[in-house]
Amino acid sequence: MSKEATVYVLDLGSTMGDCHSGRVETDLEYAMRYVYDKMADSLAVGRVGLNTGVVAFRTDETDNPLGDDEGYANISVLQQLVPMTMAQFNDLRTKITPSETEGGDAISAIIVAMDMIEKKTTLKTGKPGKWARKIILMTDGQGSIEDDHLEDIVTRIKEMGVELTVLGVDFDDLEFGFKEEDKSSVKKENEALLRKFTEDCDGLYGTALQAIKDLAIPKVKEFRPYSMYTGRLCLGNPETNPDESIYINVKRFSQTKIARPVAAKSYVMRSGGEASTQSSYTLPGDVEMTDAPTEFSAVKQGRSYTIKDPSDALGKRDVDFEDLARGYEYGRTAVHISQSEENVTSLNALRDFSILGFIPIDKYEKYFTMGESCMTIAQTVDDKSRLAFSSLVHALYELESYAIARIVVKDMKDPRIVLLAPYIENHMEGLIDVPLPFAEDVRMFRFPPLDRVISASGTALEKHRYLPSNNLDSAMSDYVDSMDLSTFGMDDEGNPAEYMEVDDTFSPIVHRINQAIRQKAIYDGDISEPAEILTKWSEPPTELVTINASKLESLIAAADVKKVPPKVKGKRNRREIITPLSGLDVDALLKGNKPKKISKENAIAEFKQILEDAESDNAVLNAVNQMSDIIRDLIKGSTGDSDFDRAQENIKVLREEMVDYEFPGYYNNFFKDLRKRLMKGELGGRRQEFWVNLKKARLGLIDNTALPTSDVSPEEATEFWLLSTELPTRGREN
Repeated sequence: MSKEATVYVLDLGSTMGDCHSGRVETDLEYAMRYVYDKMADSLAVGRVGLNTGVVAFRTDETDNPLGDDEGYANISVLQQLVPMTMAQFNDLRTKITPSETEGGDAISAIIVAMDMIEKKTTLKTGKPGKWARKIILMTDGQGSIEDDHLEDIVTRIKEMGVELTVLGVDFDDLEFGFKEEDKSSVKKENEALLRKFTEDCDGLYGTALQAIKDLAIPKVKEFRPYSMYTGRLCLGNPETNPDESIYINVKRFSQTKIARPVAAKSYVMRSGGEASTQSSYTLPGDVEMTDAPTEFSAVKQGRSYTIKDPSDALGKRDVDFEDLARGYEYGRTAVHISQSEENVTSLNALRDFSILGFIPIDKYEKYFTMGESCMTIAQTVDDKSRLAFSSLVHALYELESYAIARIVVKDMKDPRIVLLAPYIENHMEGLIDVPLPFAEDVRMFRFPPLDRVISASGTALEKHRYLPSNNLDSAMSDYVDSMDLSTFGMDDEGNPAEYMEVDDTFSPIVHRINQAIRQKAIYDGDISEPAEILTKWSEPPTELVTINASKLESLIAAADVKKVPPKVKGKRNRREIITPLSGLDVDALLKGNKPKKISKENAIAEFKQILEDAESDNAVLNAVNQMSDIIRDLIKGSTGDSDFDRAQENIKVLREEMVDYEFPGYYNNFFKDLRKRLMKGELGGRRQEFWVNLKKARLGLIDNTALPTSDVSPEEATEFWLLSTELPTRGREN
């Protein structure tokens, strides 16, 4: 049903202001956790047909349509049945406070809620409309409840099709495993009365503790399947070769949809008293958002296009979007393609659904299955198509095969290749399809084998430090088998079952964002930690890890795993010799391969290698001079800004290494010389953009705050950027 009317019947008696069962919050605050969460769900959906009303009993005042009749005192309608907005929600929260009275009957409040639903959902003809009708009663069972005419009320609730839910604060629920001790006699009688009343109405009865605990379980959104294709499913080509082709009239529906997190929108503080806001998306007209916060206004986006025009006073002028031509970037050049020529690039595909071939199930790679799935069934009014379609489905099922099909859902749409899998269940026959990637979508990467090592001569080595030993294979196999989750769980009867079932796993990013938004909207405070059900699967079960701790220790010993020492922060002595845990002298092995001269193609790696092997200050200075020459060559030989990024990265590495090796003077001398050459235009002209990029990246002089041995103060380092460099600036001259 697209329309829904839900009325919350809330107990606001004075006893709801007390604290019980060791809670630090009142019973009313505790109960409203569930109610507010449900109201927040209605706000998030934002459907016009989703109506919410609130009736309170045991209130200080009487404000309801039946208030003049006997038995309806101390009952107030706090909100009529209307689509709830954020403003109404905030106003409602101010009204929900414990009263100072004990008068007011819960059953009478339900009758008031039924009257509200009947008036809202009855058509002008007097017949009931197609609505989902719900009443949710939340009480602590401490007030007096009249049991007169309960049979007539039950009959009327069933006639109206109202779904009644009764939740009690600290109500006994043996199935859930909760029982309140030292319960008053009044509450015992009320619990028994409400339980029988709810069961007679075929409703739901339970304790608020279970309802609040279940709030942490994410709510999976179910969508209504919609038609994706209606037409022929062809095998062969009936138009060109009708004798060797068949076609079946089918319908294709959506089966699954990808759940995505809520998209954020941009808002700013209101500058005036506008009555409406505009969506942050660019729309052709104004969009009114009736439940947007009054103190905020959505950001209005706009675009303008300008071109260079020497004849204009500003050197540029605005142009309309319609006057622009589409251009494609080809290297550093913009290539224009007219709209008529661009049509050549599009495929004029016609509406089609045809089978291209078949593939055995065991030959299909499972990782190809990506995307949303759809269900194809035969036309229900075409007996011939139903028979042919059933034969196709059963043939695929019995031969353990899939079909590969090409589908174009509408003329001029891009074709897609889908996999058709047979589905036979619950007296239903169909083909479930998922999109397949094209050849260009698959990236094949070749990696060296893990089970063998090939020497330079082509011989396969049986023993190598990269190959696992028999002890390691055995220890790993035992540990993997012991951490099996397929039988670690337990079903309702106590038998071993799957520990991590698919239906119990949820997308953390989707549901965590939903929980955070809902919590922020209700309480406007700090967001609490994520629900346990969202983090449960991020770690293996503690009990299972504890049981198999010995197997893990055996695996660590067999693999000879050693702890990597933490990286020492601070200044590194360039002459410090770091001994690896393995005892292997890597430097000695690579000493003959270390470069003596830095190349432009691999400057950073070779620069670091020379520094690591440097035995004197002159060797460090020689490496810095080579790196400086390479940086200047990159800047000078750059076409436009093509090599600016490489030069800037080299400068960054040079600065970091000089700080690490405590040679600030070498870098500062290089940087001062670089500025001087840029000022004189010796590096291919005035490279003012490159200078600006260096300033943004904070690659200036090394001052004594970065390295105490530097003779440059922070003020001098700052003034280095501000001094007149004779470089052209984009600012206005003073």
